[in-house]
Amino acid sequence: MICAFIAEHRARFGVAPICRALTAHGCKIAPRTFYAWLSRPPSKRTLWDTAVTEILAGIYEPDNTGRRAPESLYGAEKTWAYLQRQGIPVARCTIERLMRVNGWRGVVRRKKIRTTEPDPAATRAPDLVDRQFRVPAPNLLLVADFTYVRSATGSFVYTAFVIDAFAGRILGWECSTSKATAFVNSAIRQAAAVREREGNPLAGSTIHHSDAGSQYTSVRLGETLLLSGMVPSIGSVGDAYDNALAETTIGLYKTEAIRDDSPFRRGPLTRLADVELLTADWVGWFNNSRLMHRLGRKPPVEYEADYYAHRAGQPAGDR
Repeated sequence: MICAFIAEHRARFGVAPICRALTAHGCKIAPRTFYAWLSRPPSKRTLWDTAVTEILAGIYEPDNTGRRAPESLYGAEKTWAYLQRQGIPVARCTIERLMRVNGWRGVVRRKKIRTTEPDPAATRAPDLVDRQFRVPAPNLLLVADFTYVRSATGSFVYTAFVIDAFAGRILGWECSTSKATAFVNSAIRQAAAVREREGNPLAGSTIHHSDAGSQYTSVRLGETLLLSGMVPSIGSVGDAYDNALAETTIGLYKTEAIRDDSPFRRGPLTRLADVELLTADWVGWFNNSRLMHRLGRKPPVEYEADYYAHRAGQPAGDR
C-alpha cells in the first residue's frame, strides 16, 4: 500500500519529497492524501489481523523462557482447526496469510532411518495384517516399533512404542540405552496395563504387529504377548509399508519431539532421563491434544472416548 510505504520512509526522506518522486513515476499521490490516511482509525480488518497475529505469536514465538507451544508444530490448516476448537472464528485464509507474512510455518517430517535388524534364525509369526491398518474399534490391532535418539554425548537411547491402530493412540512406550528385548517387552506390558486400568482389557485376540526385528521375534517377547492378551503378527515383505502406522508415528516423534528446535526440548539430551522426560511430554500431548486429520481433527484420546460413548448408547445387540 502506497501510504504504508510513505509512513515507513517518511522519517528519512520526508512526506512531500516522497510524494513528488512517486508522482513523477506515475503513482500520483498528494501529501494531504497521506495525512488523511494517517488520521483515519484502523479498519476492522486491520484490528482483526492484529488480534489474530497476537494469538499466532503466542503459538509460534518463544515465551520468556525460550520455549514455544507444542502447537507451533502445526501448519496453517491444523492451526486453523486448533483455533476453531478454541472458539476463535478465524478464516483459514487469514491464518495462511498472517503465517506467511510473519514467516511462521510448521515442521516438515524427516526421513526415518531403520534401526531394527532381523534375526535370520528366528521363527517368524505370520502376517495377520497384510498392510490393512484401518480397524473399526480399539483393541483389535496394536502396532509396535522402536527408534534411536542420538544423545549429546554421541551415544544412543532407544525408544519403543506400542500404538492402537484405531485412533493412533500411543498405549505404551519405553526408553533404554540397550536394544535388548526387555525394553520392547516393557512397552507391551505398559500398553496392556493402560487398557486394563481403563476398563477395556485386552481379551487375548488383539493382534500385535511389528516388523521382523530380532527384538520382535524372540521367545521372551512371544511369552509377553501371550500373558498380555495379544497374538503376534510380523510383516511378511520386509519393507516400511509392512508396518506403516508405526513408521508414521515414529516419524512424527523424530520430527516433533527430538529435533533441536522442538518445543519439547529443555536443552541437550545428555542422559536417558532427558529422553524419557521429553518422550513423556510428547506422548501426553500427542494422545490428548494433537489434532489428527484422519480422525476429523480430533486427538486420539478424544476419538476413542467418542467411540465408547457412542457404543454405550447403542442397544446391546447392535454393539
